[in-house]
Amino acid sequence: MSDLQQRSPKAEVPISDLPFHSFERISMGLRGVVCTSNPLASDAAMWALKDGGNAFDAALAAAAVLTVVEPQSSHLGGDVFLVAYVAKENKVYALNGSGRAPREIDISAFAGGIPERGPLAATIPGAVHGWCEVSRRWGKLPLKRVLQPAIEYARDGFPISVRLARSISTLASIISMSPYARQQFLSIDPKPGNILRQPALARTLESIADRGVDGFYQGEIAKEMVRGIREQCGVFSEDDLREHDTIVVVPISTSYRGVKVLEQPPVSQGHILLEELNIVENFDLKSMGLLSADTLHVLIEAKKLAFADKARYLGDPEFSKIPVEELVSKEWGRRRAEEINLSRANPQPEFGHLGRSNTDTTYLAVADSEGNAVSWIQSIFFVFGSGVVAGNTGVLLNNRMNGFTIQPGHPNTLEPGKRPVHTLNAYILMKDDKPWIVGGTPGGDYQVQTNLQVISNLVDFDLNIAEANDAPWWASLEGNNIRVENRVRQDILAELEKKGHKIDVIGAWAGDRIVQLVQFGSNGALLGASDLRGEGYAAAW
Repeated sequence: MSDLQQRSPKAEVPISDLPFHSFERISMGLRGVVCTSNPLASDAAMWALKDGGNAFDAALAAAAVLTVVEPQSSHLGGDVFLVAYVAKENKVYALNGSGRAPREIDISAFAGGIPERGPLAATIPGAVHGWCEVSRRWGKLPLKRVLQPAIEYARDGFPISVRLARSISTLASIISMSPYARQQFLSIDPKPGNILRQPALARTLESIADRGVDGFYQGEIAKEMVRGIREQCGVFSEDDLREHDTIVVVPISTSYRGVKVLEQPPVSQGHILLEELNIVENFDLKSMGLLSADTLHVLIEAKKLAFADKARYLGDPEFSKIPVEELVSKEWGRRRAEEINLSRANPQPEFGHLGRSNTDTTYLAVADSEGNAVSWIQSIFFVFGSGVVAGNTGVLLNNRMNGFTIQPGHPNTLEPGKRPVHTLNAYILMKDDKPWIVGGTPGGDYQVQTNLQVISNLVDFDLNIAEANDAPWWASLEGNNIRVENRVRQDILAELEKKGHKIDVIGAWAGDRIVQLVQFGSNGALLGASDLRGEGYAAAW
């Protein structure tokens, strides 16, 4: 099969030689390709490329637009993680743009648990600092030009999408708790097609465009954020904002059947994906068959084992020693693989002994003709995050404090100035030390298990990026409970039940994921595929 991996020149033609229906929705170009969850964001990214920008400018343009048109999923008050391949350096970087717990936070106030919503649920926003770091290090265009589409959509408005309308309707009671959020999102009838304008958000974006990091973390915007949060009983301070930093490091990695997989180190749970792959590599999935009961069983059991280790070991490496090197080693994967019984599901694996999904997130992937690639994910955690808008800034805050535990002595125990564990992760697959696939998805704890499925589809079964994206989805929940799209055959589900899995069958395309995939072809072509489960599309030039 060629790098383009085409079966037909026609679009959206069902493919019959797979155990599921797929549609050839692959966009192809030579100068750039971008995959996002919203057409307006994809268009903004293409505009940046055509204006002389590179993949990093395009990704930032898309990310900024997404905070305006998909505020339920990501915002200026959230966090960002990314893996970036910089072609001129032939180097890969991992950027952690997540925020810390406020310095004034008091864990004793959370004896009854960390609140899911409200001002005390928010960590310091990290996304904007991460954006500016990307622009400073790797961008070609002025930040003001890159942010212009987002500013215009915030100031002039945009048509509310079906997905946003549904989210506003469902979360109206949460939004109403904050007077500033109520004004921003409920001042009009939030029906699909109605125009939503966010003038306060536009002013904040303009401040960032003019002054960069200082336009958000210092000065009038910072003062108003702190005032607005404290008015609503939060504990942010100007020092919290001024002292925020972005971490740029070397990614962690493993190989999977000869393909190098690059991921985010902690506090991201990217190492969980690497552990899953190292476990699965001990089984011959290709001989088991695509979407067979044995293949699905191995993938599900590997997820359980890796998540058991996550629950025990993951935390902020600035506060605790996290045994990442051991957890992503081949030897550890082999030892954990020995615990998988091919005939029986394990309802509750214990963590290895070393020597939720109501979340919403935005993922995007971009590549350009220079060879640059960026795998970018940003979020405010739950749908509409904390539900709190910080004063007259238009900034919707995250509720990432819920990533902490209050269990004493755990690596992820809440402390002032500490970063919580993040579900956010993004990956790049490499062949011959060059990018091959850029991929990721939203979905909370579903992220790493969805990424596991997609990578297996690509590597084990040689599916193209559209097929790998369209394959029926499953998710492992608590115990032996799994959710499966109804396109998996009934006889396969019956075999899984015999192994002890408890199955909840959902709609054909109802999986909690919106995968974006970009591929580098060996002939210079750039390919993109956007998940049919979302509202986005792959744009190519």
